[in-house]
Amino acid sequence: METKLLYRCIESPLGELLLTGDEQFLFGVYIRNQKHTPAIGGDFMRDDDAFAIAVFQLNQYFSGERIQFDVPIAAAGTEFQKRVWKGLCQIPYGKTCGYGELAREIGNPNASRAVGMANGRNPISIIVPCHRVIGASGALTGYGGGLTAKKWLLAHEARHVR
Repeated sequence: METKLLYRCIESPLGELLLTGDEQFLFGVYIRNQKHTPAIGGDFMRDDDAFAIAVFQLNQYFSGERIQFDVPIAAAGTEFQKRVWKGLCQIPYGKTCGYGELAREIGNPNASRAVGMANGRNPISIIVPCHRVIGASGALTGYGGGLTAKKWLLAHEARHVR
């Protein structure tokens, strides 16, 4: 049986979000005009009922009621990228860390530049919290969804941290 690739668009405080995946897993959450957003073409079928758990949990997050996600995800990437993305999920809600710190956390202390590249390729924004990684100086550095979105997400979490 062939896997159906699905997509759905939802509104959020950051503007429209594009969710992609199949009937089992979420493959991506993209903020409008985010870098590396896949082209939605003939392979994808629109389903406005898809990803109900992810939509519910994202809405809870945006309302300040959720600090962790429990959504079945399957992000496509290299083994190194997947290690970085798993590391991102260990950064506590309302906290930030630097690229070097994340590199040390995943057991590759000299890979801060590669960690930055993997962070930038994270396909599951917000749920896999790449917005929580900042520069060593504490400055907000690049974010695929744009620095305005990154600032909003960090301020949102700071307001709702328990």
